[in-house]
Amino acid sequence: MPEKILIQLENMSKTYGGGNSIIHALKDISLEIMRGEFAAIIGQSGSGKSTLMNTLGCLDLPDTGRYLLNGRDVSRIPEKELSVIRNREIGFVFQSFNLVPGMNAAENVELPLFYRGLDRKARREEALAALEKVGLSHRSGHLPSRLSGGQQQRVAIARALCGQPSLILADEPTGNLDSASGAEIMRLLLDINREGKTVVLITHNDKIAKSAGRVLKISDGRLIA
Repeated sequence: MPEKILIQLENMSKTYGGGNSIIHALKDISLEIMRGEFAAIIGQSGSGKSTLMNTLGCLDLPDTGRYLLNGRDVSRIPEKELSVIRNREIGFVFQSFNLVPGMNAAENVELPLFYRGLDRKARREEALAALEKVGLSHRSGHLPSRLSGGQQQRVAIARALCGQPSLILADEPTGNLDSASGAEIMRLLLDINREGKTVVLITHNDKIAKSAGRVLKISDGRLIA
């Protein structure tokens, strides 16, 4: 597989339930996303976009087909190995921020590096550099409760960037923000992409999706555009 391909899905399907209650969440999905690309995956509630996001993030595995990330087939490997891949290869940005309330901004950003076993000094240096990148180094000692929604999402983006992952997955990153804060987050994700980072954005918002270089539409578990 050419090195420029970061994500390759081959005839991937996923079902839930059994008997008369089977849900075909993904149906024969094939897709390639290149390194440095900014792709938006758009679809309504129940379209399969969340299942696709979970699969891309190695949070779930397909029933059939293959998922190659960085040239490695991650669709049939043990959970322990998957957790390492999630920690080292993927940075996550969620709609609900998912910050730890009792930790300040710098400590939240450090978390992925803590699980990698980095020493405290190295963790703090990288966390502060990531916060500087998102314009929040001056708020490094603040708890999430003392930050606005937009600032909390910028902390989450800094955390996603820590450790230099291959892929940033952003799941409805503007969903809990006002329009001004949402636009700021999109500008930040675009800046990150311009610096060479691969970004995959999940959204139901056509306007948000159009900011990406490529828009993929999913409906009833199938990629249709």
